[in-house]
Amino acid sequence: MIDFATTDIQRQLIETARKFGEDVLRPAEIELDRMADPEAVFASDLFRNAMAGAYELGFHKMGISEEYGGLGLDSTTNGMVWEELARNGVGFAATLMAASVVPQLISFLAPGNKELVERYVIPFCEDQTGTQVSAWGSSEPNVGSDGKNYFDPSIRHSTTAVKKDGRYVISGTKSNFVSNGGIAKVHIVFACVDPSQGLRGSGAFIVPADAPGATTGDALDKVGLRTLNQSPLFFDEVEIPESYMIFPPGEGYPMLHNSIITVGNTGTGYLALGLMRAAYEDALAYSKERVQWGKPIFEHQLIAKKLFEAFCAIEFSRALLQKASWHIRNAFPGDLRTSLASKINATSQAVRHTAEMVMVLGGYGIAKEYTVEKYMRDAPMLEIMDGTNDTLMLKGAALL
Repeated sequence: MIDFATTDIQRQLIETARKFGEDVLRPAEIELDRMADPEAVFASDLFRNAMAGAYELGFHKMGISEEYGGLGLDSTTNGMVWEELARNGVGFAATLMAASVVPQLISFLAPGNKELVERYVIPFCEDQTGTQVSAWGSSEPNVGSDGKNYFDPSIRHSTTAVKKDGRYVISGTKSNFVSNGGIAKVHIVFACVDPSQGLRGSGAFIVPADAPGATTGDALDKVGLRTLNQSPLFFDEVEIPESYMIFPPGEGYPMLHNSIITVGNTGTGYLALGLMRAAYEDALAYSKERVQWGKPIFEHQLIAKKLFEAFCAIEFSRALLQKASWHIRNAFPGDLRTSLASKINATSQAVRHTAEMVMVLGGYGIAKEYTVEKYMRDAPMLEIMDGTNDTLMLKGAALL
């Protein structure tokens, strides 16, 4: 049976995330969003201190097994916390979500690789400084949306991994959209080993950010999600041990990539849900204070309609996301169709309703004095994250 009751642990985690979000993430994110130079954002004490606070509370390691020092939370509980963090700082929430990609994949794909576990998983879980951050390098300047085309051998990663004397030599470029690319200490990099297999010929490699030949470019100057670092990665004959390939090329590549999309899309959906809730709650509070035509604008039917439609979108989105989380919890990695639907729905609804909440505030909605204009700028970034909604829609349709 379906049960929407929360446990004592879930309520405690949600309350902790809410308080930390309100006290730390929200004011930090608002101030950082207003910095003109994106590089200054990630060099600031404000950013570093907020990240350290999140790590001290364990928000970076929620999905990692207790065996390694993580919290070992299930996907539904994770989603509840992500929603609450995103409600107050969606850029920080996205940063924290991406930060765990390397330790997560090592613990799933290479738990027996003692060197990688001791170098990247355990220190990540023990970190309370917010500096042990990782990033996922898949898309490239010429491999974007077609990075899901596993069947055309002419489509492949231009980043290559050549085996040489018991090591792999990585060369190539990853696109400007690598989340945490400029602040990560380690990357998971998809690189082509066998060009004849197209994308299936790529393996997954752990690449230290400080390895000789590994560099990053400038942080992308974006209209929204300005607290999420996104930067290109460059690899000039970077040598790594053979054991740093944690997933080999071959027929298993689509399974790995689809598993990452299944979990990642659900996470992105929760970011959109929290963002949409933030806009709705701010606009609702404003509508009960702002008086026009002799009464609070909340009492005007057109305003009430906008607010209730946003409320419906939030409830519908949360229900579908929690179903996707239920699938992940019960049979990992979950159901790809449901995860795609939950992400596409939540992000598209967030774009619509953050804009509608701006209209509730009218002229004040576009003023920096209020935060709804920020939410409206953040929302479109989520329609692109983890695959553009248009291409994800086609992928989902192919699974019907």
